Amino acid sequence: MRKIAIAALSVMMLACLAAVTLAQGNPRGKSTITLKGKAVSVEYGRPSLKGRTTDALLGRLQPGGLWRLGADTSTTFKTDGDLTFGDVTIPAGEYSIWMQRQADNSWKLLFDKKHGQWGEPTPDPADCFASVPLKESKPAASVESVTITLSLRKAGGGATIKIQWGTLEVAADFK
Repeated sequence: MRKIAIAALSVMMLACLAAVTLAQGNPRGKSTITLKGKAVSVEYGRPSLKGRTTDALLGRLQPGGLWRLGADTSTTFKTDGDLTFGDVTIPAGEYSIWMQRQADNSWKLLFDKKHGQWGEPTPDPADCFASVPLKESKPAASVESVTITLSLRKAGGGATIKIQWGTLEVAADFK
């Protein structure tokens, strides 16, 4: 009888895991680097434009509005060591990251100590413990699916987080 109960419980757990995986309607992406001997990673949902434009999708955001930076489960940024983005320090830990549209249409990267949120609602920007300005540039070509890349910089050391989707490309350097 005990073996049957354990088998039934195992099947139920596997079914729950499969349901969560299938509920993520978009593929997941991950980028990982090692900086100063410590792992830094970002894991995110990768929605596609499917004939739409980033101007149409993100253009609806009012100043102060947040984009969850991907799809499905919130984007997770994890660092095993403290990082510095300009004069902002991000302590070792795991965070959800969000992009906030500014009044001048620039963007900031927000770090929230809560992570793993599904969909809406977005966090209150006042509850996010840090924000970092993002530098905007134009990609060489339109990028169909959200792509977040962590890369090491040769000049000056440190690394860069780059976020691309459609004609949007923003980045921030960190050490």
